[in-house]
Amino acid sequence: MDSRTYNPRTVEEVFRDFKGRRAGLIKALTTDVEDFYNQCDPEKENLCLYGFPSEQWEVNLPAEEVPPELPEPVLGINFARDGMQEKDWLSLVAVHSDAWLLAIAFYFGARFGFDKADRKRLFNMINELPTIFEVVTGAAKKQVKEKSSVSNHSGSKSKSSSKRAPESQSRQSKPLQPKDEDEELDDQDDDEHGETLCGACGEHYGTDEFWICCDICEKWFHGKCVKITPARAEHIKQYKCPSCSNKRARP
Repeated sequence: MDSRTYNPRTVEEVFRDFKGRRAGLIKALTTDVEDFYNQCDPEKENLCLYGFPSEQWEVNLPAEEVPPELPEPVLGINFARDGMQEKDWLSLVAVHSDAWLLAIAFYFGARFGFDKADRKRLFNMINELPTIFEVVTGAAKKQVKEKSSVSNHSGSKSKSSSKRAPESQSRQSKPLQPKDEDEELDDQDDDEHGETLCGACGEHYGTDEFWICCDICEKWFHGKCVKITPARAEHIKQYKCPSCSNKRARP
């Protein structure tokens, strides 16, 4: 398709390309979701979800050329369709679509020699938009409501709001104040988790990262390392890490 061979060369052109593809993918996962769902037949071969600069989307087989001209979307989205709840499957496709959009944008950036400043400007422009995952799961609307709520509170000159300000400041400066027993216990938990290493990549635990524990070997893993999302984890009764799954599969 000519939309796949389109090559934006400036930061603004790459961002316009990003927005067009993003709009097409969001359309597939929201307004056109019934049509998208029906096209992802698990009986078919590996299928991908493509978004185009024209704000259109397409479910199709991956490009035949190796390596492909542009980074390819994740393969086999149709195979997972019937293995989980529809909302979880759509969230999974959304996450992979976000990753693909970033790969496309920074592929163009590398190909056409964007420097550090250009890459930063491109990322900041992209970061101003909600991710596809946030749109599909409704998190984007929640963030907008929270922002409007914060702005309404900050604009108020009532006594109650003026009283809240010192409280919020005191919360931010907890280390400077005496800690009660509960806070000390929380800090101990954080320290223990801080020493935990991911069984896949060996990196430390991060408080803002999703982790999952194997019920067999009791090792902890980054969700991203074992390809488990929080949504998927909710439906797993007993999680087995890749290593334990392979061991139990052997005769």
